[in-house]
Amino acid sequence: MSARSSSDRYGSVAIWIHWLSAAAIVVLFVLGFAAANTGDPALKAALLKTHVPLGLFVLLLTAARIAWWLVDRPPAPLEGTPRWQVSTEAVVRIVIYAAVILLGASGVGLLALSGAGAVLFFHAPGPLADFWQFSPMTVHFLAALALLALVTLHVAAALYHHLHRRDGVLARMGVG
Repeated sequence: MSARSSSDRYGSVAIWIHWLSAAAIVVLFVLGFAAANTGDPALKAALLKTHVPLGLFVLLLTAARIAWWLVDRPPAPLEGTPRWQVSTEAVVRIVIYAAVILLGASGVGLLALSGAGAVLFFHAPGPLADFWQFSPMTVHFLAALALLALVTLHVAAALYHHLHRRDGVLARMGVG
C-alpha cells in the first residue's frame, strides 16, 4: 500500500493516523469521563496521568494529519454519493479537527491555571484543584460533548455506507 492516497483509497499514512487517533480518542473519553465522575482523588490523579499525555498525543496526531493533507489529498468521493453528503463530510471533518484542537488547548489551559500539571507530573504538593473553578473546564467539557456527538455521527455514517449502501467505504480506510 502506498503512503499517499490514490483516487479511490486512502494511503497508509492517513489510515494509520486515522485509526491511532480513533483508538486514542475512545480511551480519552473513557479516562476523562471516569476522572470527572470519581470522588477518589488518587484514582482521579491516576486517570489524568494517562489522559493528559494521551490527549497531547492526539493533538500532535491531529496536527500531523492536517499537515499531511497539505501534501496528500483524500480520495475522490464515492460514485453516487449525493453532494450534500460530500459537503457534510467535509464540514464534520473540519469541526472534528477544531474540536480536538480546542480540547487540547483547553486541557493545557486547565493544567496551567489549576496547577494540575505540577501536581500530576512534577510531584508538587497538594490535591488537584476543582477544575470547574477554571473557565477552560467549561470549554473542555463542551468540546468533549461536541466531539462525542461528531464521532458518533461519523461512525453512524460509515456504518450506513458499509451496511446499507455496501459501497466499500470502510475498505478505503483499510478495513475489509
